[in-house]
Amino acid sequence: MNMTALPGLPPEAFAKQDRTPDALFYAHPRFVTHIDDAAIEAITDLYRTHLPPGGRILDLMSSWVSHLPVEAAYAAVIGHGLNERELAANPRLTQRFVQDLNADPILPLETASIDAALICVGVQYLEDPVAVLREVARVLVPNAAVIISFSNRCFPTKAVAIWRALGGDDQARLIDLYLRHARFSTVEAYAVVPEGGLSDPLWAVIGRTDPQVKGA
Repeated sequence: MNMTALPGLPPEAFAKQDRTPDALFYAHPRFVTHIDDAAIEAITDLYRTHLPPGGRILDLMSSWVSHLPVEAAYAAVIGHGLNERELAANPRLTQRFVQDLNADPILPLETASIDAALICVGVQYLEDPVAVLREVARVLVPNAAVIISFSNRCFPTKAVAIWRALGGDDQARLIDLYLRHARFSTVEAYAVVPEGGLSDPLWAVIGRTDPQVKGA
């Protein structure tokens, strides 16, 4: 796969310490949460604010939990991940698919079929993030959000080199770069749970697709 070029960043920036296929690393299910309860609650509040009620939601790099508001109803929640057992255990998913986005970034979804997309504590593992996010932009309807959240926790051997070299605010700026090169029209970043508190810190970067239908 030819990687999407990013100005000033060599391909080595997206190398991993563990270069074995990600599907092998995630072959065994991990029924754990990767951030603490306060950070999870903050993500849920973020979703409560930004997700359209009754919408079709794409939960990329998902697991056995999606952190969606319990009171919210959606037309569909489509979960993607690398472990079928984890996805099968997620009660919020109405559909699911297993795919290694580092091997194949093309999403098996129709263009403009999704109302919002989520990537929770997973963006650091993408080896060609712009290619994946361009696919996310393709499947989203106009003026739709992708909500990318992250903390200071990860599997370090599977995170790309540039992610490991940066801290939270700079990681948010890196995601901003990804989204702008993936042709999202607006990008906003938040320190949802600031560093230095008793909880895991949490950042969110929200990109929105163009509000106008192309060619309209």
